[in-house]
Amino acid sequence: MGAQLGDKPAQTPTPTLEMVAALSGVSRATVSRVVNGSLTVTPDIVEAVNRAIAELNYVPNRAARMLASRRTQAIALIVPESSAKVFADPFFAQLVQGVALHLADTEYTLTMLIESETNSEKTRRYLLGGNVDGALVVSHHTGDHSYARLSGSLPIVYGGRPLLPDDGETLYIDVDNSGGAMAATEHLIGLGRTRIATIAGPVDMPPGVDRLLGWRRAMEERGLDDSLVEQGDFTLASGAEAMRRLLERDPRIDAVFAANDQMAAGAYQAIAEAGRRVPDDVAVVGFDDNYFAETATPQLTTVHQPSVEMGAAMAALLVQVIEGKPYEPHSVLQTTLVRRASA
Repeated sequence: MGAQLGDKPAQTPTPTLEMVAALSGVSRATVSRVVNGSLTVTPDIVEAVNRAIAELNYVPNRAARMLASRRTQAIALIVPESSAKVFADPFFAQLVQGVALHLADTEYTLTMLIESETNSEKTRRYLLGGNVDGALVVSHHTGDHSYARLSGSLPIVYGGRPLLPDDGETLYIDVDNSGGAMAATEHLIGLGRTRIATIAGPVDMPPGVDRLLGWRRAMEERGLDDSLVEQGDFTLASGAEAMRRLLERDPRIDAVFAANDQMAAGAYQAIAEAGRRVPDDVAVVGFDDNYFAETATPQLTTVHQPSVEMGAAMAALLVQVIEGKPYEPHSVLQTTLVRRASA
Protein backbone atom coordinates (compact mmCIF):
# COMPACT_ATOMS: atom_id res chain seq x y z
CA MET A 1 0.00 0.00 0.00
CA GLY A 2 1.35 3.48 -0.84
CA ALA A 3 2.00 6.18 1.69
CA GLN A 4 -1.17 7.77 3.09
CA LEU A 5 -1.71 11.48 3.60
CA GLY A 6 -0.34 12.48 6.99
CA ASP A 7 2.09 9.56 7.22
CA LYS A 8 5.46 10.68 8.69
CA PRO A 9 8.59 9.77 6.67
CA ALA A 10 10.76 7.11 8.26
CA GLN A 11 13.56 8.71 10.29
CA THR A 12 17.17 7.65 9.82
CA PRO A 13 18.43 6.20 13.09
CA THR A 14 21.08 8.22 14.91
CA PRO A 15 24.51 6.64 14.23
CA THR A 16 25.94 4.77 17.20
CA LEU A 17 29.31 3.44 18.25
CA GLU A 18 28.03 -0.08 17.47
CA MET A 19 27.08 0.94 13.90
CA VAL A 20 30.57 2.37 13.34
CA ALA A 21 32.10 -0.85 14.68
CA ALA A 22 29.96 -3.00 12.35
CA LEU A 23 30.74 -0.92 9.28
CA SER A 24 34.48 -0.79 9.95
CA GLY A 25 34.69 -4.46 10.92
CA VAL A 26 36.23 -3.93 14.36
CA SER A 27 35.06 -4.14 17.96
CA ARG A 28 33.19 -1.42 19.81
CA ALA A 29 36.19 -1.06 22.16
CA THR A 30 38.52 -0.43 19.21
CA VAL A 31 36.22 2.28 17.86
CA SER A 32 36.19 3.86 21.31
CA ARG A 33 39.98 3.87 21.41
CA VAL A 34 40.17 5.55 18.00
CA VAL A 35 37.58 8.18 18.97
CA ASN A 36 39.51 8.98 22.16
CA GLY A 37 42.82 9.35 20.33
CA SER A 38 44.56 6.23 21.61
CA LEU A 39 48.03 5.63 20.15
CA THR A 40 47.74 1.85 20.51
CA VAL A 41 45.60 1.36 17.38
CA THR A 42 47.33 0.61 14.06
CA PRO A 43 47.07 3.24 11.28
CA ASP A 44 45.05 0.98 8.96
CA ILE A 45 42.41 0.38 11.67
CA VAL A 46 42.30 4.12 12.46
CA GLU A 47 41.71 4.83 8.76
CA ALA A 48 38.91 2.25 8.54
CA VAL A 49 37.16 3.58 11.63
CA ASN A 50 37.46 7.20 10.51
CA ARG A 51 36.08 6.25 7.11
CA ALA A 52 33.06 4.62 8.78
CA ILE A 53 32.58 7.65 11.04
CA ALA A 54 32.54 9.95 8.01
CA GLU A 55 30.15 7.69 6.05
CA LEU A 56 27.70 7.44 8.94
CA ASN A 57 28.17 11.06 10.03
CA TYR A 58 28.75 9.76 13.55
CA VAL A 59 29.27 12.36 16.31
CA PRO A 60 31.00 11.04 19.46
CA ASN A 61 29.03 11.33 22.67
CA ARG A 62 30.80 14.11 24.54
CA ALA A 63 29.47 13.11 27.95
CA ALA A 64 30.65 9.53 27.48
CA ARG A 65 34.08 10.74 26.40
CA MET A 66 34.30 12.93 29.49
CA LEU A 67 33.55 9.97 31.72
CA ALA A 68 36.07 7.78 29.94
CA SER A 69 38.89 10.33 29.88
CA ARG A 70 37.94 12.24 33.04
CA ARG A 71 38.37 15.42 31.01
CA THR A 72 35.86 18.13 30.25
CA GLN A 73 37.67 19.41 27.13
CA ALA A 74 37.06 22.90 28.56
CA ILE A 75 39.48 25.62 29.67
CA ALA A 76 38.75 28.72 31.78
CA LEU A 77 40.28 32.13 31.13
CA ILE A 78 40.13 34.20 34.32
CA VAL A 79 40.61 37.97 34.46
CA PRO A 80 40.55 39.31 38.05
CA GLU A 81 39.43 42.81 37.00
CA SER A 82 36.17 44.72 36.64
CA SER A 83 34.28 44.20 33.39
CA ALA A 84 34.60 47.94 32.63
CA LYS A 85 38.38 47.71 32.76
CA VAL A 86 38.53 44.50 30.74
CA PHE A 87 36.44 45.81 27.87
CA ALA A 88 38.25 49.17 27.81
CA ASP A 89 41.72 47.66 27.48
CA PRO A 90 42.60 46.24 24.03
CA PHE A 91 45.33 44.08 25.58
CA PHE A 92 42.70 41.65 26.86
CA ALA A 93 40.98 41.42 23.47
CA GLN A 94 44.28 40.62 21.76
CA LEU A 95 45.20 38.00 24.32
CA VAL A 96 41.78 36.30 24.10
CA GLN A 97 42.16 36.27 20.33
CA GLY A 98 45.47 34.40 20.68
CA VAL A 99 43.95 31.84 23.06
CA ALA A 100 40.96 31.28 20.77
CA LEU A 101 43.14 30.92 17.66
CA HIS A 102 45.17 28.16 19.29
CA LEU A 103 42.19 26.30 20.70
CA ALA A 104 40.35 26.44 17.36
CA ASP A 105 42.39 23.47 16.12
CA THR A 106 41.75 21.43 19.27
CA GLU A 107 38.71 19.86 20.95
CA TYR A 108 38.91 22.34 23.85
CA THR A 109 36.31 25.04 24.40
CA LEU A 110 36.99 28.32 26.18
CA THR A 111 35.06 29.83 29.08
CA MET A 112 35.92 33.41 30.11
CA LEU A 113 35.39 34.49 33.71
CA ILE A 114 35.70 38.18 34.61
CA GLU A 115 36.21 38.13 38.35
CA SER A 116 35.54 41.01 40.70
CA GLU A 117 36.25 41.05 44.42
CA THR A 118 32.66 40.00 45.08
CA ASN A 119 32.73 36.76 43.09
CA SER A 120 36.26 35.41 43.58
CA GLU A 121 35.07 32.58 45.82
CA LYS A 122 32.41 31.70 43.26
CA THR A 123 35.10 31.44 40.61
CA ARG A 124 37.25 29.17 42.74
CA ARG A 125 34.29 26.89 43.47
CA TYR A 126 33.65 26.69 39.74
CA LEU A 127 37.26 25.73 39.04
CA LEU A 128 37.24 23.01 41.68
CA GLY A 129 33.83 21.67 40.59
CA GLY A 130 35.15 19.57 37.72
CA ASN A 131 33.96 22.05 35.11
CA VAL A 132 37.32 22.63 33.39
CA ASP A 133 40.59 20.81 32.80
CA GLY A 134 42.75 23.85 33.53
CA ALA A 135 42.80 27.63 33.77
CA LEU A 136 44.55 30.65 32.29
CA VAL A 137 44.92 33.62 34.66
CA VAL A 138 45.59 37.12 33.30
CA SER A 139 46.17 40.41 35.15
CA HIS A 140 47.16 38.72 38.37
CA HIS A 141 47.73 40.88 41.48
CA THR A 142 50.37 40.25 44.14
CA GLY A 143 48.07 39.81 47.11
CA ASP A 144 45.99 37.05 45.54
CA HIS A 145 47.57 33.65 46.24
CA SER A 146 44.33 31.73 45.80
CA TYR A 147 45.23 30.43 42.35
CA ALA A 148 48.60 29.24 43.57
CA ARG A 149 46.76 27.17 46.18
CA LEU A 150 44.59 25.67 43.44
CA SER A 151 47.55 24.59 41.30
CA GLY A 152 47.69 21.23 43.09
CA SER A 153 44.14 20.48 41.92
CA LEU A 154 44.28 21.62 38.29
CA PRO A 155 46.96 23.14 36.04
CA ILE A 156 47.08 26.94 35.91
CA VAL A 157 49.05 29.06 33.44
CA TYR A 158 49.59 32.75 34.17
CA GLY A 159 49.79 35.51 31.60
CA GLY A 160 52.82 37.38 32.92
CA ARG A 161 55.26 36.34 35.62
CA PRO A 162 53.19 36.15 38.81
CA LEU A 163 54.57 37.80 41.92
CA LEU A 164 54.47 34.55 43.87
CA PRO A 165 57.11 32.58 45.80
CA ASP A 166 59.36 31.11 43.08
CA ASP A 167 59.21 27.33 43.30
CA GLY A 168 60.40 26.79 39.73
CA GLU A 169 57.13 25.01 38.89
CA THR A 170 54.81 27.98 38.36
CA LEU A 171 53.56 27.99 34.76
CA TYR A 172 53.61 31.32 32.95
CA ILE A 173 54.18 33.09 29.64
CA ASP A 174 55.63 36.58 29.98
CA VAL A 175 56.98 39.36 27.76
CA ASP A 176 60.26 41.21 28.31
CA ASN A 177 58.70 44.11 30.21
CA SER A 178 61.94 45.34 31.73
CA GLY A 179 63.90 45.15 28.48
CA GLY A 180 61.12 46.89 26.55
CA ALA A 181 60.91 49.75 29.07
CA MET A 182 64.69 50.10 29.03
CA ALA A 183 64.71 50.32 25.22
CA ALA A 184 61.96 52.98 25.30
CA THR A 185 63.88 55.09 27.82
CA GLU A 186 67.18 54.71 25.95
CA HIS A 187 65.39 55.94 22.82
CA LEU A 188 64.28 59.09 24.64
CA ILE A 189 67.80 59.62 25.96
CA GLY A 190 69.15 59.18 22.43
CA LEU A 191 66.88 62.03 21.30
CA GLY A 192 68.69 64.33 23.75
CA ARG A 193 65.97 64.39 26.40
CA THR A 194 67.31 64.70 29.94
CA ARG A 195 64.30 65.34 32.22
CA ILE A 196 62.59 62.01 31.57
CA ALA A 197 59.66 61.06 33.80
CA THR A 198 57.66 57.84 33.95
CA ILE A 199 54.03 56.99 34.58
CA ALA A 200 54.37 53.59 36.23
CA GLY A 201 51.77 50.85 36.45
CA PRO A 202 50.42 49.30 39.66
CA VAL A 203 53.16 48.05 41.97
CA ASP A 204 51.15 44.92 42.79
CA MET A 205 51.34 43.68 39.18
CA PRO A 206 54.45 42.30 37.43
CA PRO A 207 54.21 44.59 34.35
CA GLY A 208 54.05 47.63 36.63
CA VAL A 209 57.09 46.49 38.61
CA ASP A 210 59.19 45.34 35.65
CA ARG A 211 58.54 48.35 33.40
CA LEU A 212 59.47 50.72 36.22
CA LEU A 213 62.64 48.71 36.77
CA GLY A 214 63.60 48.98 33.08
CA TRP A 215 63.07 52.78 33.05
CA ARG A 216 65.07 53.19 36.24
CA ARG A 217 67.94 51.03 34.99
CA ALA A 218 68.30 53.10 31.80
CA MET A 219 68.21 56.36 33.78
CA GLU A 220 70.80 55.17 36.31
CA GLU A 221 73.17 53.96 33.61
CA ARG A 222 73.23 57.47 32.09
CA GLY A 223 73.42 59.21 35.46
CA LEU A 224 70.02 60.89 35.04
CA ASP A 225 67.51 61.81 37.75
CA ASP A 226 65.22 58.83 38.39
CA SER A 227 62.93 60.50 40.92
CA LEU A 228 60.25 61.67 38.46
CA VAL A 229 57.83 58.79 39.02
CA GLU A 230 54.06 58.86 39.36
CA GLN A 231 51.83 55.80 39.44
CA GLY A 232 48.70 55.01 37.43
CA ASP A 233 46.47 51.95 37.11
CA PHE A 234 46.80 51.35 33.35
CA THR A 235 43.71 53.49 32.57
CA LEU A 236 43.55 56.66 30.47
CA ALA A 237 42.24 58.78 33.35
CA SER A 238 45.04 57.69 35.67
CA GLY A 239 47.62 58.58 33.00
CA ALA A 240 46.23 62.10 32.68
CA GLU A 241 46.23 62.63 36.45
CA ALA A 242 49.74 61.24 36.85
CA MET A 243 51.05 63.55 34.10
CA ARG A 244 49.45 66.55 35.79
CA ARG A 245 51.24 65.68 39.02
CA LEU A 246 54.54 65.26 37.18
CA LEU A 247 54.29 68.66 35.47
CA GLU A 248 53.40 70.30 38.77
CA ARG A 249 56.48 68.74 40.34
CA ASP A 250 58.81 69.70 37.48
CA PRO A 251 57.64 71.91 34.57
CA ARG A 252 61.00 71.24 32.86
CA ILE A 253 60.08 67.62 32.03
CA ASP A 254 60.91 67.06 28.35
CA ALA A 255 59.95 63.38 27.99
CA VAL A 256 57.81 60.69 29.60
CA PHE A 257 57.67 56.92 29.36
CA ALA A 258 54.19 55.60 30.18
CA ALA A 259 53.85 51.95 31.20
CA ASN A 260 50.99 51.39 28.73
CA ASP A 261 49.41 53.16 25.75
CA GLN A 262 46.24 54.14 27.58
CA MET A 263 48.20 56.06 30.21
CA ALA A 264 50.29 57.62 27.44
CA ALA A 265 47.09 58.83 25.76
CA GLY A 266 46.05 60.30 29.12
CA ALA A 267 49.43 62.04 29.35
CA TYR A 268 48.69 63.73 26.00
CA GLN A 269 45.64 65.37 27.59
CA ALA A 270 47.58 66.74 30.56
CA ILE A 271 50.42 67.98 28.34
CA ALA A 272 47.95 69.87 26.14
CA GLU A 273 46.21 71.32 29.21
CA ALA A 274 49.57 72.72 30.33
CA GLY A 275 49.99 74.50 27.00
CA ARG A 276 52.74 72.20 25.82
CA ARG A 277 53.09 70.12 22.66
CA VAL A 278 54.01 66.52 21.83
CA PRO A 279 56.79 65.94 20.81
CA ASP A 280 58.24 69.47 20.55
CA ASP A 281 58.07 70.15 24.29
CA VAL A 282 57.49 66.67 25.72
CA ALA A 283 58.33 63.44 23.88
CA VAL A 284 56.10 60.50 24.83
CA VAL A 285 56.62 56.73 24.56
CA GLY A 286 54.08 54.09 25.60
CA PHE A 287 53.94 50.31 25.91
CA ASP A 288 51.60 47.79 24.16
CA ASP A 289 51.20 49.01 20.56
CA ASN A 290 47.42 48.97 20.26
CA TYR A 291 44.79 51.28 18.77
CA PHE A 292 45.49 53.93 21.43
CA ALA A 293 48.95 54.27 19.88
CA GLU A 294 47.71 54.23 16.29
CA THR A 295 44.89 56.74 16.77
CA ALA A 296 46.75 59.23 19.00
CA THR A 297 47.65 62.63 17.51
CA PRO A 298 50.55 62.60 16.92
CA GLN A 299 50.82 58.82 16.59
CA LEU A 300 52.49 57.26 19.61
CA THR A 301 55.95 55.75 19.69
CA THR A 302 55.55 52.62 21.77
CA VAL A 303 56.89 49.22 22.75
CA HIS A 304 55.14 46.43 20.85
CA GLN A 305 54.31 43.44 23.01
CA PRO A 306 53.09 40.32 21.17
CA SER A 307 49.76 39.99 22.99
CA VAL A 308 48.13 37.63 20.47
CA GLU A 309 51.20 35.38 20.49
CA MET A 310 51.20 35.47 24.27
CA GLY A 311 47.62 34.19 24.41
CA ALA A 312 48.40 31.41 21.94
CA ALA A 313 51.50 30.38 23.90
CA MET A 314 49.52 30.29 27.16
CA ALA A 315 46.88 28.03 25.61
CA ALA A 316 49.52 25.78 24.05
CA LEU A 317 51.34 25.37 27.36
CA LEU A 318 48.14 24.55 29.25
CA VAL A 319 47.08 21.94 26.69
CA GLN A 320 50.54 20.34 26.87
CA VAL A 321 50.26 20.06 30.64
CA ILE A 322 46.69 18.70 30.55
CA GLU A 323 47.61 16.05 28.00
CA GLY A 324 50.80 15.00 29.76
CA LYS A 325 53.11 16.14 26.98
CA PRO A 326 56.64 17.57 27.56
CA TYR A 327 56.65 21.29 28.33
CA GLU A 328 58.75 24.20 29.53
CA PRO A 329 57.18 25.75 32.66
CA HIS A 330 57.69 29.31 31.46
CA SER A 331 58.99 31.43 28.60
CA VAL A 332 59.51 35.13 27.86
CA LEU A 333 58.50 36.71 24.54
CA GLN A 334 60.51 39.58 23.10
CA THR A 335 59.32 43.16 22.61
CA THR A 336 60.23 45.70 19.93
CA LEU A 337 60.22 49.50 19.81
CA VAL A 338 57.86 50.99 17.19
CA ARG A 339 58.91 54.54 16.31
CA ARG A 340 56.21 57.03 15.44
CA ALA A 341 55.73 60.80 15.65
CA SER A 342 55.50 61.29 19.44
CA ALA A 343 59.21 60.58 19.93
